[in-house]
Amino acid sequence: MQRRAVSELLRVSPVADDLARRFQEAGFSLALVGGSVRDALLGRLGNDLDFTTDARPEDVLKIVRPWADAVWEVGIAFGTVGCQKDARVGDTDQRFLVEVTTYRSEAYDRTSRKPEVSYGDSIEQDLVRRDFTVNAMAVALPQKEFIDPHGGLKDLSERVLRTPGTPEDSFSDDPLRMLRAARFAAQLDFDVAPEVVAAMKDMAGRIEIVSAERVRDELNKLILSTHPRKGLALLVDTGLADHILPELPALRLEDDEHHRHKDVYDHSLIVLEQAIDLEEDGPDLVLRLAALLHDIGKPRTRRFEKDGRVSFHHHEVVGAKMTKKRMTALKYSNELVKDVSRLVELHLRFHGYGTGEWTDSAVRRYVRDAGPLLERLHKLTRSDCTTRNKRKATALSRAYDGLEERVAQLQEQEELDSIRPDLDGNQIMKILGVGPGPEIGAAYAFLLELRLENGPVGHDAAVTALKKWWAERG
Repeated sequence: MQRRAVSELLRVSPVADDLARRFQEAGFSLALVGGSVRDALLGRLGNDLDFTTDARPEDVLKIVRPWADAVWEVGIAFGTVGCQKDARVGDTDQRFLVEVTTYRSEAYDRTSRKPEVSYGDSIEQDLVRRDFTVNAMAVALPQKEFIDPHGGLKDLSERVLRTPGTPEDSFSDDPLRMLRAARFAAQLDFDVAPEVVAAMKDMAGRIEIVSAERVRDELNKLILSTHPRKGLALLVDTGLADHILPELPALRLEDDEHHRHKDVYDHSLIVLEQAIDLEEDGPDLVLRLAALLHDIGKPRTRRFEKDGRVSFHHHEVVGAKMTKKRMTALKYSNELVKDVSRLVELHLRFHGYGTGEWTDSAVRRYVRDAGPLLERLHKLTRSDCTTRNKRKATALSRAYDGLEERVAQLQEQEELDSIRPDLDGNQIMKILGVGPGPEIGAAYAFLLELRLENGPVGHDAAVTALKKWWAERG
C-alpha cells in the first residue's frame, strides 16, 4: 500500500513539490491531506489534490495567485482556496484541481445549519477534526513525511471506517458525517465500525439540521458509487433514511402469511443493481434514481384482494407524484425531477401492451411518451424483472426484445424521435381561415392523434382529414 502511495506521489510531485516550496519560502507548511492521501495509498489518486496549511486564506491567495492558472474563492469563508494548475507530467499535459485549506476546526450548534469555522495552529489539531481515520492522514511536503496519528493506515488496510475521536463527538460536530459514512462504505466497499453504526442509530435525527443541498450532494455521491446498495442499506438500517428518504424504508412492507408478495425493498435494490449493469457511458444519476424510486408508490396503493392476491393499482402514477415531492424537497433541479418522475410514471407502460403484439400505433405512442428518456426507459424496464422464474424472465426479455426491434424498424421508416403532425400551426390556420386560439390547438391535437395512429399520411391526406374534422365540428 505504501509502495502504491509512493508511486502516486511521484506522479504528482512536479505540481505538489513546486507548490510546497512556495509555501516554504513564504514561511508556511503544506501537506497533502485527507482523501488525496487515502486514494494515493489505494493506488487511485486522481488530479484533484487536497492540501492543508498553517497559512491563513489571505496568505494562501498571495502564494497561489502567481502560480496557478486560475483561482477561485468560493469556499474561502470556510478557509478553502481553490485553483487550477496546468502542468507537464512526463510526456503529457495534465490539469490539476487544487484545494488548499487552512488548519481548522468546525462545529454545529443546535440551531444552525452552517458550521462555525475556527482556524487551528497544528496539523494534528486539523486531523483530529476530520471525519474518518482513513481521511485523517497527511504527507508533509516537500520532505514527504507520513503523518498518521489516528491509525488510518491500519483501518485502510482492514477496510473499516472509524472516527478519529468518538463518533458521538464527530457526528455532533457535523451530522453530515453520518451520511458520509454510508457514502464511503458504498464508494470504497468498506465496513463501518460497530461503534460508528451505533452512534448513527442514536443520532440519526441530528441529520435534519443539515441543509437539503448538502444531503442531496452526499446522496448523489452514494447513489453514483460502485456499491450503492451497501450504503443505502446502511441508511435504512440506522434510521437515517427515515429522515432524508423515508420512501425507501417504507418499501419494507410487513410480511403476511396469508398475503404473500415480493419484498418491494429488496426488489428495488436489485433493480438498481441491474440498471447499473446496463449502463454504457458511466454512472447515470437519472437512471439510478428512477430504478431506486420506481416502486415507492406501492405502500400507498397496496390492496388485499378477495382471491388472496395483493394489488398495487396505479402505483406508478402515485409513485411519480411522490418522487417529484421528495426530489423537490431535496432541492434537485427541475429538469432532473421531471426526468426521474417521468420514468417512474412510465415504468409499467410496457406491461400494458400484453404479450408483445405491438401495433405501429402502440410503438409510436410508447416512443412519444418516453421522448428523450426512451433509452433509459428501455434499461429501467429490463431491470424491473427480478423474478426467479427463469421461464417467465426469458419470456419478458424476449417480449422486450420484440418491442425494441419494432422501435428500430419504425425509426427507419419514420421520424419517431420527433413525432409531429403532417401540418404545422401556420398551415392549419391558413387552411381553416382562423387565427391563433384554442381551435388551432384542438386541430393540432387531432392531427397528432392521426399521425400516432396511422403514421405519416402526407400533406394532401392531412388537409382532407383536417377539413372533414373541421366540418364535423360545425
